[in-house]
Amino acid sequence: MNSLRNTIMTHFGTTASLCLGTCPSSVPQILVPREQFEDVGWVMKKASARLAAEWGVDETLLGRQYAVLACFAQDAEYLLVRCDVPLDDPAFPSLSKKHPPAFRFERQILSLLGLTPTGHVHSDLRPWIKHEDWPPDAWPLRKSFAAGQQMSRVEGEYKWVRAEGEGVYEIPVGPVHAGIIEPGHFRFQAMGEDILNLEERLGYTHKGIEKRFEQLSWKDGARLAGRVSGDSTVAHALTYCRAVEALVEGNVPPRAAWLRAIMLERERIANHLGDIGAIANDAAFAFFFYQFMLLKEHVLRGNKRLFGHRYLMDRIVPGGVAVDLSADGPSLIEEEIISLLAEFERIVKIYDLNASLDDRLRGTGILPAETARELGTVGFVARASGQPLDCRLQAPFSPYDRFPPRMTVLNSCDVHARAWVRIEEIRDSIRLIRELLATLPTGETSAPLKDVPPDQSAFAVVEGWRGEIVYWLHSGPEGEINRCAIRDPSSVNWLALEQAIHGNIVPDFPLCNKSFNQSYSGHDL
Repeated sequence: MNSLRNTIMTHFGTTASLCLGTCPSSVPQILVPREQFEDVGWVMKKASARLAAEWGVDETLLGRQYAVLACFAQDAEYLLVRCDVPLDDPAFPSLSKKHPPAFRFERQILSLLGLTPTGHVHSDLRPWIKHEDWPPDAWPLRKSFAAGQQMSRVEGEYKWVRAEGEGVYEIPVGPVHAGIIEPGHFRFQAMGEDILNLEERLGYTHKGIEKRFEQLSWKDGARLAGRVSGDSTVAHALTYCRAVEALVEGNVPPRAAWLRAIMLERERIANHLGDIGAIANDAAFAFFFYQFMLLKEHVLRGNKRLFGHRYLMDRIVPGGVAVDLSADGPSLIEEEIISLLAEFERIVKIYDLNASLDDRLRGTGILPAETARELGTVGFVARASGQPLDCRLQAPFSPYDRFPPRMTVLNSCDVHARAWVRIEEIRDSIRLIRELLATLPTGETSAPLKDVPPDQSAFAVVEGWRGEIVYWLHSGPEGEINRCAIRDPSSVNWLALEQAIHGNIVPDFPLCNKSFNQSYSGHDL
């Protein structure tokens, strides 16, 4: 443990120092001189650490300047590395040459905070999240930016990557789609039916989430976190609350910890059920779609009956949970599981033995293991491409430290693998819920928390159903929210979809896309 920290401290010597204001219960945060920030990327690459997140922060309310923070991860260890950025020279060295996820992290930092990454790969500084029709000098995450102001619209242009040559043509898809999904633009270059390149343009659901946190209390922040991506309300709210609890070094009652895990696993089951059905539907097998969606509906109705909300929104709060499980709750869940599991296994057997479906899924949308590792993918996308990553194992918290999941890692790296990982995770989530119910503690479901001290920061990760969710919180001079930095799994996994589609034909894109099923809302913030 602490091998990454020791690597940085050894390599940079006295020029690196541990940051003050980091809560003891949070991960280490190391300050390095701005001119050495790019070197950090090289050192971490050599240590085989992945870049999990990168974000900027404005600390002018505290009488300081800007800063950029990078989160590196290796096995069970997380490390934050920070460089300060002066107000009169808002630029920082890019990490993108060695860490591909920085390619869009840093474009987002530039778009929302106005800090320029120098040496950015391909010198690609096109706006990301902030659209080209915003005023170029509007930096929404700066403290000087008034959240309620009306901005004038400019005539900007987004310069797409182009492929040229005889027989090459473009296919624009979106941002408005035929189905009831969120908006996103996908620009293909193809020759015949073969896809040469795919570039995504997201940001159409940008809501100013991170700016909005600055106007809320710590308690109300949990409600907003639960709305970052509505299908991951438990996971996002839980990550936020764990960061708040780290800020004040508070503990939740054991019963609350168990109930949080039960809700998190129920969220995983419901979404995986829907995804497996949707993957089959995009291969023209509507039978499976209806059967899996019916099972998902039973889980959602069970959520309503057990916890008062189909999607479990606002059930996770700082200090615990907002609702308890009734005395007959465990028996109701067991009845539901028996019925669900029997029907699930029956349908999965039909699914697995369907030769036509198997032909569509296997070998389609391959994301090679090396590419998955380079792009820093997480969740079922990573595990389907040979990456053994799961926060419940690498960064466990109660009760996962007592009841670890059984991780499924596959190496075929295709649509089939991404679907089958989901199948195995549904089975394991059911096992986990049964073990949690059998050991469910009695007692309180929430505990009061102390006031958040000024100028403190804390970090938390949670394995949502899509993968690792990252939150970093920083308090202002009065103990208010100064910054809430969020990294949804989609922020890294969207990059992987662009690579997985190479070598496929255009009609297979919906199938590949659904096998990833990343969040527009969670990405666009």
